[in-house]
Amino acid sequence: MIEKTVNTKTDETSTWANYYQKLLKAKHILNMKKIGTIGAGRIAKAFAKHVVKMGNEIILSNKTGGGRLDDIIKNLGPLAKAGSLEQVLQCDIILFSIPWKEVKEALSKINSWRGQILIDTTNAATFPDFKPLDLGGKTSSQLVAELAPGAKVVKAFNTIESTLLALDPRQGGGNRVLFFSADDLHARQTLEDLITSLGFAGVYLGGLSESAIQQFGGPLITRNFILLN
Repeated sequence: MIEKTVNTKTDETSTWANYYQKLLKAKHILNMKKIGTIGAGRIAKAFAKHVVKMGNEIILSNKTGGGRLDDIIKNLGPLAKAGSLEQVLQCDIILFSIPWKEVKEALSKINSWRGQILIDTTNAATFPDFKPLDLGGKTSSQLVAELAPGAKVVKAFNTIESTLLALDPRQGGGNRVLFFSADDLHARQTLEDLITSLGFAGVYLGGLSESAIQQFGGPLITRNFILLN
């Protein structure tokens, strides 16, 4: 019995030590990267809240600017700034969070990409009946990637509701799970580092063609999982 208890504690200590080392490494990598958003809705605000909490700056943009964006920035604090689309495109990691019906028009305004990581949070659904759109056998992120040639598209931050996403991801002795998909190896590793730094547990699903299970209508939508440490 004593031996079992000691081994359990050792395992727990080892697990926390490994997680802490991984967290420090991820934060060091991300401190060298600029983060921005295209869109400033509920998902973007929740994302930005976690980014500033970990000590990183973030630039938020939307299609209108003005007072609403100013209020969002004020609530997020001094590490958050309002910026233009051009300023956001200078970032290394860009959260893309706008209604699906606006995706094509928004991306058509961007002439070129220089390898930025584009986090696609969009959900291809009809409103107000909330039914998944027929995308012709492709995933929504595959279509986003086609509209953003030169960007390294990843799918993430779209499976849980914004109110839940905004909460502390450290729950019940573990970390809230964020599922993600990516074709590019560097983008995959960077996103995993970002998710870890924000306090979540990243679960990689595969390439963008496999992201159907996390897009609207898929089995992972609105599911809340905690990965125990």
